[in-house]
Amino acid sequence: MTVRAYALDWLSRREVRDSTYANYKGFIEKYVIPRIGRKTLAGVSKVDIEHFKISIGKELSPSTVYDRMKLVKHIFWSALEEKRIQEDPTKGVKNVFGSRAVDDDEIPTLAEVRLLHEHISPQYKLTIWLQGAAGLRVSEALAFHTGCLRDGVIRVRWQISSKAHRQDCKTRLVPLKHRDEGEYRDVPAASSLCDEIQAHAKLWEPIPLTFQNAAGKARQVQVFFAPRERGKGVMPTANTYSYHFRKACKAAGLVDAEGKPRYHPHSLRHFFASTALAAGIPIHEVSRWLGHKSIQTTVDIYGHLVPEAWDRCRSLIQTAMWPGGT
Repeated sequence: MTVRAYALDWLSRREVRDSTYANYKGFIEKYVIPRIGRKTLAGVSKVDIEHFKISIGKELSPSTVYDRMKLVKHIFWSALEEKRIQEDPTKGVKNVFGSRAVDDDEIPTLAEVRLLHEHISPQYKLTIWLQGAAGLRVSEALAFHTGCLRDGVIRVRWQISSKAHRQDCKTRLVPLKHRDEGEYRDVPAASSLCDEIQAHAKLWEPIPLTFQNAAGKARQVQVFFAPRERGKGVMPTANTYSYHFRKACKAAGLVDAEGKPRYHPHSLRHFFASTALAAGIPIHEVSRWLGHKSIQTTVDIYGHLVPEAWDRCRSLIQTAMWPGGT
């Protein structure tokens, strides 16, 4: 059996969320299949895996390589357990955890956020504020509906399904990442953000969306970002939205030396988190508003952005080691 055939079969047997499935499938199709997909499972050696890791390391960040190599290891572990191979070629291949800390260059300035808002397609302008001023994931912003805003608080309960653009999709809204159906989180909404939401609703009247929850029960909400043109699908997804975001980056001149967009939608969550932490908001509060699975995730990504911690450390070491110094 080839690696390609087994990897796709292995993925089809995973019980994961739509977004996770799409993520895994994208990696398998873009990286695994072109590099080792034609080999038989038994024909893959440790050297092949080491070369594979090095090759993807030239295109992906260290933290992404770490996560994706865990996926590759799971594929071959399963093949070993199912007795399709006698030895695991990933055994002994080191997979060192990469730094998850966000780089300052990945965080847009306020002026750049405003440029993105200015240049993105009119129907998506509100997404810039929902991500930058409330820290919503792009999939959560696209699922925004009239029931989300309540007395200065945004209640996040749903995110858009990766299949929401398809006519045959019934579960267009799905539970939040790391959360079960019925769970939600509340995020404080600045008064100007509330004004922007109200202004958007007047300009782009919310549209009824009927979908099924996990139990198959029909639900309906008035969504803000349903397509306004024929032939554009039922709902935008994170993938279809990314086209508009990249286009806005280029129109605003926010590109690197190769002309590629300097930021991605997640950069706006970085902006929200860094702004809150720089203002002295406790990191555990920011973690809760971002919807991270644990505070450790927030610390790993944004811990270095807490200015008080650095100042306290400098003061403590100065007093301890140079008590008479200034």
